[in-house]
Amino acid sequence: MRRARSVLAATLAASLAGCSLAPPYSVPPSPAAPAWKEAGPWQPAAATVQDPGTWWTLFDDPVLSGLEARIEAGNPDLAAAVARYDQADAALRESRAAALPSASLGGQAERARVSAGRPLSPGTAATYTDLRAGPSLDYEIDLFGRVRNAIKASAAQAQASADDVAGVRLALQARLADTYVQMRGLDARIALLRQTVGAFQRAYDLTDTRHSGGIASGIDVSRAASLLASARAELSGIAADRAAFEHAIAVLVGESPSAFALPVAEGQGAPPAIPVGVPSTLLERRPDIIAAERRIAAANARIGVARAALYPSITLSGGAGFETGNGSVIGASTGFWALGPLSAALSIFDGGARRARVRITRAQYEEAAAGYRSTVLAAFREVEDDLARARDLAAQEQDQQTATAAAERTRDLALIRYREGASDYLEVVTAQTAALDAQRSLLDLRTRRMQIAVDTIRATGGIPGQAPAS
Repeated sequence: MRRARSVLAATLAASLAGCSLAPPYSVPPSPAAPAWKEAGPWQPAAATVQDPGTWWTLFDDPVLSGLEARIEAGNPDLAAAVARYDQADAALRESRAAALPSASLGGQAERARVSAGRPLSPGTAATYTDLRAGPSLDYEIDLFGRVRNAIKASAAQAQASADDVAGVRLALQARLADTYVQMRGLDARIALLRQTVGAFQRAYDLTDTRHSGGIASGIDVSRAASLLASARAELSGIAADRAAFEHAIAVLVGESPSAFALPVAEGQGAPPAIPVGVPSTLLERRPDIIAAERRIAAANARIGVARAALYPSITLSGGAGFETGNGSVIGASTGFWALGPLSAALSIFDGGARRARVRITRAQYEEAAAGYRSTVLAAFREVEDDLARARDLAAQEQDQQTATAAAERTRDLALIRYREGASDYLEVVTAQTAALDAQRSLLDLRTRRMQIAVDTIRATGGIPGQAPAS
């Protein structure tokens, strides 16, 4: 028995010292520049948050923070991603089991009669009983790394799946924040239109009074009524658009739109300062890039699995137990053990199937490597696009603020001139329309800047300089 244990230990040691047929792995090079092209000297000072998993606190909006916290428990897309990770983790556990011996426990009872005219050793007929019970063991000696590379591939795939969960989580968080800031942009439009309807109503009342006194014409009254009705119609349309965004937010947090409501809020927040870091940190932070790299590692390990199939598979078996034909089964005299057989099997002809499998795995590796490079390039492009948009929109908003202030002064002066009889109402209508258009454009620019801030955080994989929550 001691000798059997020694042989088994030596076999296990040989298995652990076996070779691996997977190619040496290294992360493919990525075209990372030393700095962002579009960042420039305008980039604001870095902002930080205490927890990288709560990047939305940069926007300083308690309602948004409350909604983001509900995604984890309520969003079905995130739940599906977590379930896919659980599958990958279970597959890893399954592959690891192949590195250990498989043991089974069995028993057998047989009642048989042998013939007196049996071949080779004829004699008298006999009837006997055979009782057998005990464990058995089978173990694949992993000399060529098939099992170890299968474990490496499963581990890398599980890591990629975990990063997929982080990517889905970040994408959902960004989608919720983007939908939320668009809804708040419509809230600002609603507040503007309510004020505008009030101002147009007062202008209409003034025109109607002047018309009753014979000072203004009926055309002026019609123009004032048309402008007022158009503003009211636009207000109703904006309310419908706002409801659609509210319903989208309800679905993202896993609630029925019928039971979900957010009150209209006045005012519009300013985009926070987003620290974008340097391009090289993107490779360590974006979940989709990390997941793509792990899939390359998995594909590399599968090449080793496929190449190992070109070599013999070696299996060691063993068993022990008790056997008797009569009396007690368990006893000192009925025990037995066996170490072996040590078997090897090699397919000598399969029509080229195994070599084709090697070619397939190599092509899958090349596909994964190309996908990784594509993911990296797309990530760099997204960040550069957001930085350029943020820069240009900031300058555009400053100019639009100047234009809006001038349009509002023109509107006020036109109304004063009309009251004093220095102009007709057409001048007032033109000035009011121009002022409303300028105010709309300013609100839209502020909303777009907030959206770009959200997308910059998504494109950089979270708060730069910190790892994403997973």
